[in-house]
Amino acid sequence: MRALAVLVVTLVLAGCSSLAPEPGDGPGRVIDNPMAIPDAVPQDAPRSRYGNPESYEVFGRRYQVMETASGHRERGIASWYGSKFHGRRTSSGEPYDMYAMTAAHKHLPLPTWVEVRHLGNDRRIVVKVNDRGPFADNRIIDLSYAAAAKLGMLGTGTAPVEIRTVTPDNTTPTPGRVRTAAAPIDAGEPAGDEPAYWIQLAAFSQAANARQLAAELNGAGLSAAPRIHRGDDGLHRVRVGPLPDVAAVDRISAELQRARFSPGHVIIPDETATAD
Repeated sequence: MRALAVLVVTLVLAGCSSLAPEPGDGPGRVIDNPMAIPDAVPQDAPRSRYGNPESYEVFGRRYQVMETASGHRERGIASWYGSKFHGRRTSSGEPYDMYAMTAAHKHLPLPTWVEVRHLGNDRRIVVKVNDRGPFADNRIIDLSYAAAAKLGMLGTGTAPVEIRTVTPDNTTPTPGRVRTAAAPIDAGEPAGDEPAYWIQLAAFSQAANARQLAAELNGAGLSAAPRIHRGDDGLHRVRVGPLPDVAAVDRISAELQRARFSPGHVIIPDETATAD
């Protein structure tokens, strides 16, 4: 009985989107004019009684919940979830409404409001994060069906995005470094310029360590070559790429796992780095 109770609590914390490892699960009624959907409005709201433990575990992996969402910015891949979970309870306790402007995130406190910018078509939306997920590999945020429609990513299922938290008194971009995160991608629709994608394996203060890892990766026979990027912070980052699309990202990720390397994480750089 105790084990069953733990399982139930885990599933509640995980929310709806955790149970959909593939991007998207089918629409409901067609939204004729997605751009007419109003964005979510940021509010001063207390933390939800549900979905905000210090940490939680899903599918054998442990996730930490952030103490604050203030100033958070992140780049990675958005996915979406739809009719399969419509009406089911989210991690915050609210029912999932696929026609509302909401989203799921693994680490942000519930609720948090974020602006999501599509890096392919530059559309921007604001959503309320009220659920946990996505727990599929290489995704940073799961959007509702309505949010995905307005962002222009229903056809591809995923999109390269930048997210940042917004509050009632702060809806303008926060200056500072953007954190990159795991994420395979496809460009959304309408078509736009697709950014470059890299799988980052490690960052070293010593160049010799970076060169050693790069040599080991070369010896593994990957279908894309590793490169070493020197950052302004003095770190030497070992990356594989650039990769053109989600298929290439998924292929290299699988090759790394078969060769018993860390899967690393996918980044979408916002600045051009210097390569050795």
